[in-house]
Amino acid sequence: MANRTFRALTWGLLATTAFIQPAFAQDAGAAPGPVPQEPASAATAAAPEPEGDVIIVTATKREENLQDVPISVQAIGTKRLDQLNISNFEEYTKQLPSVSYQTIAPSATVVYMRGVATGGDGNHTGSFPSVGSYLDEQPITTIGGTLDVHIYDIARIESLAGPQGTLYGASSQAGTIRIITNKPELGVTSGRIDGEINKIAHGGWGGSLEGMINLPVADNMAFRASAFYQRDGGYIDNVFGEKTYCGDKVFGPDGSDEDGPDDDLDPDIIGCVRNGTHIENSQFVKKNFNTVKTYGGRAALKIDLDDNWTITPTIMHQNQKTKGVFFMDEALGDLETQRFREEPSKDKFTQYALTVEGKIGSFDITYAGAYMHRPNFAVGDYVDYTYAYDQAYEPDGGIVNYLYYYDDDGNLIDPTQYITGGNNFKKMSQELRIASPAENRFRVIAGLFYQRQANDILQEYHVDNLATQLSVNGHPGLIWLTKQERIDRDYAIFGEASFDVTPKITLTGGGRYYKFNNTVFGFAGFGRDFNGPPFNAAGSSKTGIPQCFTESGLTYREALLAGEDTTLILDGALDDTPCINVGRFEDGEVKPKQSKDHGWTYRFNGTWKPQEDLMFYATWSKGFRPGGINRQPGLAPYDPDFLINYELGWKTTFGPFRWNGAVYHQKWEKFQFSFLGENSLTVVQNGRNAGINGIESDINYSSGGFTLNAAAAYTDAKTTDNVCGVAGNPEPDCHLLLDDNGTPDPSDDVFDEITAPDGTRLPITPKFSFSATARYAWNMGPGRAHVQAGLVYKGSSRSALNTADQESTGTQEAYTLVDLFAGYDWKQYNFELFTTNLFDDRNQLSRFTVCGGCSNVHIVPGRPRTIGLRLGAKF
Repeated sequence: MANRTFRALTWGLLATTAFIQPAFAQDAGAAPGPVPQEPASAATAAAPEPEGDVIIVTATKREENLQDVPISVQAIGTKRLDQLNISNFEEYTKQLPSVSYQTIAPSATVVYMRGVATGGDGNHTGSFPSVGSYLDEQPITTIGGTLDVHIYDIARIESLAGPQGTLYGASSQAGTIRIITNKPELGVTSGRIDGEINKIAHGGWGGSLEGMINLPVADNMAFRASAFYQRDGGYIDNVFGEKTYCGDKVFGPDGSDEDGPDDDLDPDIIGCVRNGTHIENSQFVKKNFNTVKTYGGRAALKIDLDDNWTITPTIMHQNQKTKGVFFMDEALGDLETQRFREEPSKDKFTQYALTVEGKIGSFDITYAGAYMHRPNFAVGDYVDYTYAYDQAYEPDGGIVNYLYYYDDDGNLIDPTQYITGGNNFKKMSQELRIASPAENRFRVIAGLFYQRQANDILQEYHVDNLATQLSVNGHPGLIWLTKQERIDRDYAIFGEASFDVTPKITLTGGGRYYKFNNTVFGFAGFGRDFNGPPFNAAGSSKTGIPQCFTESGLTYREALLAGEDTTLILDGALDDTPCINVGRFEDGEVKPKQSKDHGWTYRFNGTWKPQEDLMFYATWSKGFRPGGINRQPGLAPYDPDFLINYELGWKTTFGPFRWNGAVYHQKWEKFQFSFLGENSLTVVQNGRNAGINGIESDINYSSGGFTLNAAAAYTDAKTTDNVCGVAGNPEPDCHLLLDDNGTPDPSDDVFDEITAPDGTRLPITPKFSFSATARYAWNMGPGRAHVQAGLVYKGSSRSALNTADQESTGTQEAYTLVDLFAGYDWKQYNFELFTTNLFDDRNQLSRFTVCGGCSNVHIVPGRPRTIGLRLGAKF
């Protein structure tokens, strides 16, 4: 009800804009009282920004000219966001060559910067992101998928490359992306409305409707709101498919197999006849079935309490609904997949934020607090997994015979699995900081930070008609249940000080003391029939209830083998869980598994500015990512990992030409990496080290009506030690034995433990990335016309760090995208025709398989060629 009311009020506000605007215009002219400084008329507010504007950023938590900030920052301002028709994460990251990511669907994305990536991240109990995300002053970083904030009425997007461990902290190990919204303006009545319709090649129709309004409420108060609705057409086809599972068992001749005679009462199975359950998806066949609907809005109120203090409460709500999947199967045709059930998903978030800014004496005080709630839910087809394991278990009679897929009457059933569930994520953050005057020769900024993140995790793996005694206890029809509560707490004290040694040389030093305390508690695994056999539905005694804690402190399995009391501890168990196996036994009770630590990060910087518009800087900085917890019973927590950065950079302006860049070397120490362990449970542990060398640069040229923006990044990221995948051993001393020709010796017992030899290229990030936009605008008739061309190039990259996974999933191929725009602005109106991905390149955003034994490679393509029309009006 609250969400519907909010949307109704927002759209109602936009719908009445045309009626209330004249009244406000008359009141503004006649109202007594102080006149706002440089009041803006509607026409002024609607006028396009002049070319070549100075870009003001807040990357250092002070307002500064981009060219005066001694860190690597790329900023996309309001004007370019509009010109590039950017509305979502995929579109703005195309302009940021240092950014890469893995994705399986909208809002299910893990972001990386400068090659700091191992892939396989995003599990709900896995590693924190290495790149922080902010909406204004508030962090919105979440585990399991970066928020895909709809981009509209946005002042700018700032991309801060390299460790931001002092001012931004834990999840800004490799960099930070900040989305800065337009704030309410005092004394101004203005607004805009924009609409779009588009058609995707090989796909469906889409479009959007967006609007914004800024209203003066009083002399010291203003209100600003925006609302949006966007529908993205589909382009993936769900095509017909069918599969037949193992049915009848095949036994060895005369009750034996090739290893020798067997007991006639229990002859060995050596195979199966594929005459079991037959499934097909004809009822789900559909063209262009991967559609997205995104709608929501944002509202903010600015109140000047006096000349020194301002408060800005903000609320943003966004709801995203998808259907289908966003990947194609490599073995099928272009943009085709095979899915055997409907797969809807919902992902929404609401953030309530408050920023308070003021002065105490000459010091600036800022408080930034926020509460965010992000619940999501999805249904997932798991036929790939089921059929892959049916093939794997074929020598044992197939999955139905090996893993006991029966109904309550003892009949074999369809073993096909599907998943339902999601996350209920809540985040509270608070920061208080103080800054001395920016014009002082010696200046400081310091603050306190606290955040608490809680995630209620639910995943239900269904097998229809599964026998009650073979299901998770208390959950008929579930072969597997994950129900856990994860809580992450972060505390920090931070500060930086700068001193102008001379008018041309400045030294900066800063540090951040951090402390984290992370816990996970709950249940994950199979059920158990205590009166078996069979005892559970998966033929496994090492997950699920067998690993639950008993009153003796042992797990059920340990107690059973030792002849001890097997009474399970049920007190304190989460609701709807049979017992607790993700936890630790202490003082007679089960408590959450815990990972906690504290330490320091730092940043030292020297800046030399030999003349105006010319600056060079050197930086030595350190970023970190908190440690975490392995939910698999018996596995130790993993430690924090650290990124040490050495960087030389420059920022130059020569008249209409601006050139910025940086050269860096990074050491990634004991990096966290994920792999599939027992029962395909994700295991995270600390690997060895990696080295990353790179160059990034961006240029801007603006003269008359012509503007050119270009950015490029070269990244050489490799492991500097053998990376070993041995669950339970956080720092295995593995190595390769080589023969006389330098070839690995497969007889070496340690050989199988190495997942990535020394010198393996880190995945996801291409060696070279490039983006450029050229635009020309000229006066024509009563208005101004423009043409624009955009180019994006991404080189090839590994899809996985693990050598075996890389061989399975393959290389993400290089691609080039070309976009074209042409339009006309006159008075307060504008229209534009555009084509994105002009040559319909099938750019690969991700490659993956859904399980360790799966061979079906899924490819997430970018959107095919899209042709559209945009219309807009401002007042």
